[in-house]
Amino acid sequence: MKKSLVSIVGNLVSFVISLIVLLPLAVLFINSFKTSAEANRMTLSLPKKWVVENYVTVVEKGKLFSSFLNGILYASCSVVIIVVLVSAAAFVISRNQKGINRFLYYFIISGIAVPINNVALMKVLQVLHLVNTRIGIILLYAAINIPLSLFLSFGFIATIPREIDEAAVIDGCSPRQLFLRVIVPLIKPIMSTVFVLEFMTVWNDFTMPLYYLNNSGKWPMTLAVYSFFGAFENSWNLVAADIILTLAPVLIVFILGQKYIVGGVSAGSVKG
Repeated sequence: MKKSLVSIVGNLVSFVISLIVLLPLAVLFINSFKTSAEANRMTLSLPKKWVVENYVTVVEKGKLFSSFLNGILYASCSVVIIVVLVSAAAFVISRNQKGINRFLYYFIISGIAVPINNVALMKVLQVLHLVNTRIGIILLYAAINIPLSLFLSFGFIATIPREIDEAAVIDGCSPRQLFLRVIVPLIKPIMSTVFVLEFMTVWNDFTMPLYYLNNSGKWPMTLAVYSFFGAFENSWNLVAADIILTLAPVLIVFILGQKYIVGGVSAGSVKG
């Protein structure tokens, strides 16, 4: 009886939290298909006429196609760099925590707590001639998000028994083959988790491109939304459509990532 009551309360709390999260999305989605006059009230009532042309207007006037490509480029490239480097580094450090490896691990993850010094970063980018460049912002995102990713990956890889490594070495695996053929299939869940978390972080970031990208042609969608809102602040139907288009890639990556993570964990449990 007590367990049933706890389960009911837990489900009720989850339902309320889900409503709190989904209600604003529902309001935005419905109002993105309304006329400007209808959308000014920002209610959940269905539009009298579904104006699909709002999305066409947003894409054309908001320059969303170029900003979408920029955002995808920054997020995907920086996240691939993070996943590849962090996976390899976490494996090496977890298997050999003595001497310089241990120091490097704590030195890198200290970046989680250290605040970002934009003045120093600007000086570094200026010296490397990477200010206002796409490669500069990609490397910047990768460097900023590596500490947390390494912390998560290190904890996951440390749970993999060393006996698996020893068995692979006995079978003739080189260190490279050990990592690529044995370890990587086992750490796909954490790699997927890091990919989803960091993709969402980079995609939703506003400050880095604002500080380090002076060319609006290189802006991601977050800055495009900010610029669009300033120009169409009285057209809430267009603003809502703009926000929905900006949220869509993150939601797709999150949903696909969750399926892959759950599938990887389930497969790993079955193998175990």
